[in-house]
Amino acid sequence: MAKVFVYRKPRDTKKTLLHLGRYLGFHKWTLALVALLVLVSTAANVVGTYLFRPIINDYILPGDIPGLVRALAAMGVMYALGALATLGYSQLMVHAAQKVVTEIRRDLFAHVQKLPLRYFDANTHGELMSRFTNDVDTVQEALNNSFALLLQSFFTLAGTLAMLVVLSAQLSLIVVAFLVVMGLFIRFNSLRSRRYFQAQQQQLGRINGFVEEMVAGQKVEKVFNHEQADFEEFCRRNEALRKAATSALTYSGLMVPMNVSLSYANYAVSACVGGLFALAGRFDLGGLAAYLVYVRQSAQPLNQLSQQVNFILAALSGAERIFDLMDEPAEPDEGDVTLCRAKRDASGALAPAEDGDEFAWRVPGQSGAQLLPVRGAVEFCDVRFGYVPGRPVLDGVSLYAKPGQKIAFVGSTGAGKTTIINLINRFYEIEGGVITYDGIDVRRIRKDDLRRSLSMVIQDTHLFTGTIADNIRYGRLDATDEEVRAAARIANADGFIRRLPRGYDTMLDSDGASLSQGQRQLLAIARAAIARAPVLVLDEATSSVDTRTERLIERGMDALMEGRTVFVIAHRLSTVRNAKAILVLEKGAVVERGSHDELLARKGRYYQLYTGQFELE
Repeated sequence: MAKVFVYRKPRDTKKTLLHLGRYLGFHKWTLALVALLVLVSTAANVVGTYLFRPIINDYILPGDIPGLVRALAAMGVMYALGALATLGYSQLMVHAAQKVVTEIRRDLFAHVQKLPLRYFDANTHGELMSRFTNDVDTVQEALNNSFALLLQSFFTLAGTLAMLVVLSAQLSLIVVAFLVVMGLFIRFNSLRSRRYFQAQQQQLGRINGFVEEMVAGQKVEKVFNHEQADFEEFCRRNEALRKAATSALTYSGLMVPMNVSLSYANYAVSACVGGLFALAGRFDLGGLAAYLVYVRQSAQPLNQLSQQVNFILAALSGAERIFDLMDEPAEPDEGDVTLCRAKRDASGALAPAEDGDEFAWRVPGQSGAQLLPVRGAVEFCDVRFGYVPGRPVLDGVSLYAKPGQKIAFVGSTGAGKTTIINLINRFYEIEGGVITYDGIDVRRIRKDDLRRSLSMVIQDTHLFTGTIADNIRYGRLDATDEEVRAAARIANADGFIRRLPRGYDTMLDSDGASLSQGQRQLLAIARAAIARAPVLVLDEATSSVDTRTERLIERGMDALMEGRTVFVIAHRLSTVRNAKAILVLEKGAVVERGSHDELLARKGRYYQLYTGQFELE
């Protein structure tokens, strides 16, 4: 059965080819050698077929056995040369294709890491993964097979038609007529079958999504006795897939039989007319034999060209999606203030030192770089921000956190608590106002250095495939084994880690599915501890664990928070009672600020939240 490739036609084929050509240009000499070897291989096959004419006319008919042996030997050398050329270009093409795809995948991954969070908010993970899997694989297959095969098919078709005209211009009109009919049929069949294959893919996606949803929701399905209804829905979708697949395969299945029939008809007509020409003395026997071999092989390159054009268009469609992602603007970063390690000299002045026990800001100036200690003072001045233009989340928010203070944010869902944390990290850019960090506008601080000065423990802990030690060391990759264990002890995670079969060398996968939620949170706290950042952010770090585990986590966080500026977001108000200042947010504005006791005494919104008169929704 002929392959049918389902693709969306590239919107801008020229632009996509220019992008792809830049990568191919790095290997232009290899590709040029591939094209030369393809030409040699094709020429050997085309010329080898023409040798039937002199062999039959000059050696077989006259009975010249020695000459026949020499001619056959020459033909064998020519075909051997073609075989070596085929082996050479196929190996070269594989190596070149893998290098090109490796470079594309490398650049794609590097660029994705530079994209702002707004892009990930607007695009699903599956959409991004398809660029690295389906689209890159399609480009790889096209480079591996289609480039050389397309050249070979073109050279073979052109060479075959040229030799047909050389042998008999009149007879070649028959072949051209049949090839035109075959080309028209291929085009008609491809258009129709592609439409049905697209419908098949759509129905297949629907049925796969339904099965995945049902497997994931087995408990709910059984609790509500929904098996029969789900089975009936599956049968409806399965029947729709059957109808679409039947239509698609009906058309695609006609391709090979029809082309074979047309090819046989072409050969039969050419043989009959050629035989009449030979009987009339207008065609020699050797020429007729060579001509009929060319007729037999004329249909194959046309079929290959048709399939490879479809395959290349599918690859270009995938490449366009890849390059569209690469063209997405990277996260802007114009900061010139950097973070460095420092230590104090005998006079008490800060000086850069790789083994320093302090963090310092390196602030460039006209008289040279100035080192300022990282104290952890954060201030918002009339900050305005919205994820969607015209829909503000923060509207003129002003707040401050002095070095070493624990600041808590409370308020309803959507009040802007997590948004404040995102703005401190510069995950998003503010629309108005200013945010300062130790008196420096955060827009002046290079983003990597800004984020290196902050440690975060968030509600949705993410653990990576690797050992427990690797996951803790994620906070600081150059940390020693002893530092990893010390961080685990600070987080109260050392006890449960040592009870695991392989301790710190225990492998984790599937986002740490073998651990409890509390254990995963303790590892996240250990990861934050090992970073030794001067500012700590806790975003609802205990909202999904039980009370006993929460107390264990809080003890770990208390040790971690010592001497640091801390921002805490919590739904459980009992966890923020010891905060230096509690900020109550509502509708993007700070409505109250004070300590726990002060806010209770005011009997305002915090009092209502704490006593249950107003729910955190």
